[in-house]
Amino acid sequence: MSVREGDVRIPSGCAISAVISREGRRMPGSLISESMKPMHDRSNGLGGGFAGYGIYPTMKDYYAFHLFFDDRAARKDCEAFLKEYFEIVQSEVIPTRKIPSITDKPIIWRYFVSPLQSVLSSLQLDEKELVARTVMKINAGMKGAYLFSSGKNMGTFKAVGYPEDVGEFYQLETYEGYAWTAHGRYPTNTPGWWGGAHPFTLLDYSVVHNGEISSYDANRRFIEMFGYKCTLKTDTEVITYILDYLVRRQGLTLTEAAEVIAAPFWKTIERQKDEKTKARQAFLRTVFPSLLVTGPFSIALGFTGGIMALNDRLKLRSMVVGEKADRVWIASEEAAIRSVEPEAEKIYSPAGGEPVIVYAKEGAY
Repeated sequence: MSVREGDVRIPSGCAISAVISREGRRMPGSLISESMKPMHDRSNGLGGGFAGYGIYPTMKDYYAFHLFFDDRAARKDCEAFLKEYFEIVQSEVIPTRKIPSITDKPIIWRYFVSPLQSVLSSLQLDEKELVARTVMKINAGMKGAYLFSSGKNMGTFKAVGYPEDVGEFYQLETYEGYAWTAHGRYPTNTPGWWGGAHPFTLLDYSVVHNGEISSYDANRRFIEMFGYKCTLKTDTEVITYILDYLVRRQGLTLTEAAEVIAAPFWKTIERQKDEKTKARQAFLRTVFPSLLVTGPFSIALGFTGGIMALNDRLKLRSMVVGEKADRVWIASEEAAIRSVEPEAEKIYSPAGGEPVIVYAKEGAY
């Protein structure tokens, strides 16, 4: 039976944290794990996770597939499927350590793969589309297997547990990345299970989310018309697919994607003085009305070369940004930033619907 929350609900529950080095300097995963400790009470132990960027420099040209398997038979079947479409360059168990609070551990495996050129030619697909379809195929149709990370030179690590325990479980201190995102979960309407922990990822996009999506059904119905499958029993999954659809498949910028997800009210657009901005926002609201995400939310998006923070347009969830030297931090609470950067500067809260996009220096990572 799936574990669910108790009778108590925390309206502003869940914790998010993220950090990026503008200079592309790599930071140990233990740093982002440490930032989650002051927000312990925002979680209830039903999910914690991290995504790190730049963590596989020697294998950066290959897609890193992280998978959960229920048993060896599921792993064997999944591996046979992968070999039909990819060259498996390296296959290994993801190292973990025993933590008393983390139980019911599945088989946790890692593959570094390269798409077969013969497959790309016969299916007339680019490699990113092949990877995206592989994720959907495994997660929606392969019993006992779940592909939860699929980008290049990045990886997701998640489990049922408090985030600081999950970080210790996965030995995050042994990884170094130029950007990290983190999440502590307090599920309110969905089960707590390994696949349902955040971040949710597709290719190099990773999303951590605090809030509740009241538009989930409308968002899901629209996105599933384009081959995406929402199978992971939580609303956050759909945000990841919306961003992939808007940015990778539709070619929107991150700012434009934010103006779809947290679209300004029509009255706000009408009052816009800049005619180009007014026209763009009106166009996006008209073309993608089903991808407006309503309800309280704050999200941090990780992607190759950067991170983006975004609140719902009414700012119904807390989010704070702070800077120190070349690092930019994003968190649900200022305490999370101060715990690792006591002298952080430029602490501020972004306005509702205002994306904060930070890039690492091109070539630095």
